[in-house]
Amino acid sequence: MSWLTKVRNSLSFTQKRDTPDNLWIKCPSCSEMLFTKEYEDNLSVCPRCEHHGRIGADARLAQLLDAGFEILPAPKVKEDPLKFRDSKKYTDRLKGAKAANPHPDALTNAFGRIGGHKAVVGVQDFAFMGGSMGMAVGDAFIAGVRRAIQEKCPYVAVTAAGGARMQEGILSLMQMPRTTVAISQLRAAGLPYIVVLTDPTTGGVTASYAMLGDVQMAEPGALIGFAGQRVIQDTIREKLPEGFQRAEYLHDHGMLDMVVHRRDLKDRLATVIGYLMAAKAAA
Repeated sequence: MSWLTKVRNSLSFTQKRDTPDNLWIKCPSCSEMLFTKEYEDNLSVCPRCEHHGRIGADARLAQLLDAGFEILPAPKVKEDPLKFRDSKKYTDRLKGAKAANPHPDALTNAFGRIGGHKAVVGVQDFAFMGGSMGMAVGDAFIAGVRRAIQEKCPYVAVTAAGGARMQEGILSLMQMPRTTVAISQLRAAGLPYIVVLTDPTTGGVTASYAMLGDVQMAEPGALIGFAGQRVIQDTIREKLPEGFQRAEYLHDHGMLDMVVHRRDLKDRLATVIGYLMAAKAAA
């Protein structure tokens, strides 16, 4: 045995500690490195620049609803009605999205209370195929509105979408008038429809149920629009204003009623629902 082997065997080496891969997160706005736990404890808002990060449906529902809420079953729709295929089969894309997400499609409804007030809340998850609007989203939205009518309470839609789901063609576009009719039924029942727009809300979703609320709220810095900025600039051949299509710009120009920080969103919704339902009772 060589002297090197003897020395090596006589030394005590501690086992290398494993460091979790998700210990840190980088803010997409200011590039600050943040402890993941501190970031999540701060409702996924950067403590340095106040950038509101994207969150999933479960986290959003837990933030907005009182404890003990009920996740509503998702309606079943025909998958891949057009047998669509691009670089990948649509059925394969759906399987991948379902495997990576806790819910069967991009819109999830829950029934519960917000600050003690009954409400049905529908949340779009951008992580599920960009929150795109297809038949499943349309049917879920309508089911949520019908449950709100049944419970005689408001329907709150929290939007986050890249637009209509191209793999479903005209069937995805038909969800725009379908959801609009559902909102009309909610209003005919004298019940409020409240929209919370989050980053990003674009395309056919913006052109339908995202902009039809009795009260329109948005999170700070949320991208909200129909067509992209580059498309608009190339079309009108003009430079767009600073902050164009951001929540604050839309609020300044009358398209939103209020821009609300995530930490205040639940309390603000409770106040608005209390006021609107009191007005309905008085009427």
